Amino acid sequence: MQFHHHGYVSGDPRVLPAEGTGIDRPADLPDEIDVLVVGSGPAGMLLSAQLSQYPSVSTRIVERRPGRLAIGQADGIQARSVETFQAFGFAERIVAEAFQLRAMHFWTPDANDPSKIVRTSRAEDDPHHVSEFPHMIVNQARVLDYFAEAAANGPARVTPDYGWEFVTLEVDDEGEFPVRVTLERTAGDDEGQQRVVRAKYVVGCDGARSAVRESIGCKHVGGISAHAWGVMDVLAVTDFPDIRTKCAIQSHEDGSILLIPREGGYLFRMYVDLGEVPADDNGKIRQTPLEAIIAQANRILSPYSLDVRNVAWHSVYEVGHRVTDRFDDVPVELIGQRDPRVFIAGDACHTHSAKAGQGMNVSMQDGFNLGWKLGQVLEGRSPASLLASYSGERQVIAQNLIDFDREWSTLMAKKPEEFDSPTQLAEFYTATAEFPAGFMTQYSPSTITGEATHQELATGFPIGKRFKSAGVTRVADAVEMHLGHHHRADGRWRIYAFADAPAAGERSALTDWAEWMATSGASPIARFTPDGADTDAVFDVKVVYQQTYEGVDLGLVPEIFLPRVGPFQLVDYEKVYAVDPITDDFFEARGIDRSGCIVVVRPDQYVAHVLPLTAREELTEFFAGNMLSQRPEPSAAASHAPEAIRSSV
Repeated sequence: MQFHHHGYVSGDPRVLPAEGTGIDRPADLPDEIDVLVVGSGPAGMLLSAQLSQYPSVSTRIVERRPGRLAIGQADGIQARSVETFQAFGFAERIVAEAFQLRAMHFWTPDANDPSKIVRTSRAEDDPHHVSEFPHMIVNQARVLDYFAEAAANGPARVTPDYGWEFVTLEVDDEGEFPVRVTLERTAGDDEGQQRVVRAKYVVGCDGARSAVRESIGCKHVGGISAHAWGVMDVLAVTDFPDIRTKCAIQSHEDGSILLIPREGGYLFRMYVDLGEVPADDNGKIRQTPLEAIIAQANRILSPYSLDVRNVAWHSVYEVGHRVTDRFDDVPVELIGQRDPRVFIAGDACHTHSAKAGQGMNVSMQDGFNLGWKLGQVLEGRSPASLLASYSGERQVIAQNLIDFDREWSTLMAKKPEEFDSPTQLAEFYTATAEFPAGFMTQYSPSTITGEATHQELATGFPIGKRFKSAGVTRVADAVEMHLGHHHRADGRWRIYAFADAPAAGERSALTDWAEWMATSGASPIARFTPDGADTDAVFDVKVVYQQTYEGVDLGLVPEIFLPRVGPFQLVDYEKVYAVDPITDDFFEARGIDRSGCIVVVRPDQYVAHVLPLTAREELTEFFAGNMLSQRPEPSAAASHAPEAIRSSV
């Protein structure tokens, strides 16, 4: 964590100084808002935390509940989400309180006595070691608490406006605040009263029954399966030996259980198979009493028993698989002809079973994808057309999720005799582990994701997939760390320069590139950094050398990697790295060509491009496709960056 660069900080450094809209933020909802977020679930709270990093943007989040969520229904946190928590600064704290999933056990009917279950296999939870972070369990309410803290501590000081329910909206053709939103008070002395606010953009994170989705005419495509499950978070005494291990349990005649231990060491969740739902049920299955769910669990667990002592929460649901036809308010026939003004995220645009643990995780990635794009556009860094990429990218991901979840939930509902082999469920879990962990997302080429023309220069960083971190040593202080852990959710693009073989100070392709980045009027820094801003305000440029830190002379490192920041123009020493002599060589671990290369990473941690160190025009052209120039176009004679940039490096 870096601080003190704006002056000595004596308090909590996670509380950033208020700026812009965060100074004297009005307690009541204003009449005009840049971004109105509807719903304080995972997508909405992450979105608000991200927008809190943009102090020039007015963001308000309305929630119909009178206060914070006390008990959430979601609990599974995939490793990709923990990487995201790291970007928002609370990964270590939430990991410490969570239950970490390390294994999954599979129980099936005993071949000698099918009325009893036996453990038949064990699987490592992350067999592919796709992340340094764990798969874990923590209540959704705590996740929201952490994002709420990040939003409140950001420069814009975003906090939820509780007790407001979305009613409807209309989008005008003109005006600075074209979205007219009607809200109704759900708490307080003025309960039932309505008021109208205007916004530049609205994001509906208001759940599966989203009123925002209905207002913009998006269609939920899909249906509900004819299979029901009871779910309960319980404290119980049992002789089942794997009660603190994630388990898939299949009985001979009574269905299945998915067992998930919860945080705290005692609580656990059970998804209990309630069987097929008759066509004429008309929702009666949802009235199944808790006692019946517990009795069914005991039948499935035979010869073991479950004595439930306390129930924190329970519900009954039928598996639904739905995804909306689009994630914004632009009709299909007008895509590319006008920019979106209203968006939906999370359960508002995709619903599925809870057993794959994807709902909260995918919802948060929706918010991460959209948040930085709204911030870039509203701060004048990018054209409004950038916002169309949200629906284009996330709708595909949601459909992939639905397809995976349909297969997983179908397998969970099967009877033992319907499997091709007794180990089919375990084999599917192991073979597909990377998908539910959140690492199969790969965005297609677009204005913010380049073509794989030079992918061979960094085979371990597939373009369009998330930046997979690895160990390095920070040269200035010899601290061993993960390179990706320095990627904060601050809206900046990351440009990682992987050096060619010569050491720091020797003339090389890296030094030539670094000089061009620092001095050329055609470099991305010169073109897209606002006047008066720090050199690294838009692009966080880092270098990784092939040598160990002892072989890198910091005094010979190009100044672009030692920028001066803040009002005192202090040197930032945390952008120069070397390979870690203890762990695998970073270049080997991530397939980095020894001739060096550039890896560009989006603000939401996805690899945007891989280019050789000589591809200077291509680098600037890539950013010109998604950013607005902050300076006049450079003339042919212009060979140096403006004085403000040059002096700051």
